[in-house]
Amino acid sequence: MIELRPFDSLGGANHGWLNAKHHFSFADYHDPARVHWGNLRVWNDDIIAPQTGFPPHPHRDMEIITYVREGAITHEDSLGNKGRTEAGDVQVMSAGTGVRHSEYNLEDVETRIFQIWIVPTRNGEAPSWGAKPFPKGERSGRFVTLASGYEDDNDALPIRTDARVLGATLKAGEVAEYPLGRDRKAYLVPATGSVRIDDVQVNARDGAAIKDVDVLRITALEDSEIVMVDAA
Repeated sequence: MIELRPFDSLGGANHGWLNAKHHFSFADYHDPARVHWGNLRVWNDDIIAPQTGFPPHPHRDMEIITYVREGAITHEDSLGNKGRTEAGDVQVMSAGTGVRHSEYNLEDVETRIFQIWIVPTRNGEAPSWGAKPFPKGERSGRFVTLASGYEDDNDALPIRTDARVLGATLKAGEVAEYPLGRDRKAYLVPATGSVRIDDVQVNARDGAAIKDVDVLRITALEDSEIVMVDAA
């Protein structure tokens, strides 16, 4: 089963400094049919104006993954961590028992991010933060695990939940397969380009909610950059 969620159907708000689209219920947007997809709770498509951003604010009991599509985001938190994550790279914050953080676009151009929240499987642990570059060339024609709750995914950023965040870059006509399994759910968004899953076309920034699939087969209709969550 593949449910297409076109970009134009997403909730959201334009705050001037922040133009946000929400794949799931968030802030003032509520759709009872789009509250979560398995343990995936939030997928926000944010455009942040230059020299603006999110001032310090608290989180707890959530795995927060930021995928930078364009520009860069600068993170600072109450643990003393500070880092700048550039386009194509990923940062992860495990909010754990509680943390305050800020995220600013300190660049002279817009920053575009996907921010993904996944409900943790493990609670009661201290908060943590990390970031890592993921060169797009290394995910050419295949899925690479960017963040994972599984010990076997040694090259991925660790998260404390039964889920994976994956990325792939496909040339037009290329096919990538992923062994999802019928007991799992996937949520896929092309950051750029357009893909086909079975007979469903998914364009840039659309969402595709997927379940009851053994092996997921994605065909690029044009050069595409894909982000996907494999959720419990």
